[in-house]
Amino acid sequence: MSEADKVEQVVRSVLRDVLGISQERVDKFDADTELFGNLPELDSMAVAGLLTELEDRLGIVIDDDDVDGEMLASFGALYAFAADKVGA
Repeated sequence: MSEADKVEQVVRSVLRDVLGISQERVDKFDADTELFGNLPELDSMAVAGLLTELEDRLGIVIDDDDVDGEMLASFGALYAFAADKVGA
């Protein structure tokens, strides 16, 4: 499994665990799947948990300056952000 595949798997598992949504639902997410504003589970409180879990599971640091609506706009954007932070 490539580093990029591992990052994608972690992003999916974090979304599943933090938002409490089913694996089946998360598996259907593609790059264009809208997240913030589209998933009722992803509110401002959930964002904090999501970012903390990404940091813990990927061993990265997410600065406040990194966080914006664009990185949370879609699954593809969140994955790209995480992959960039990991260097995948």
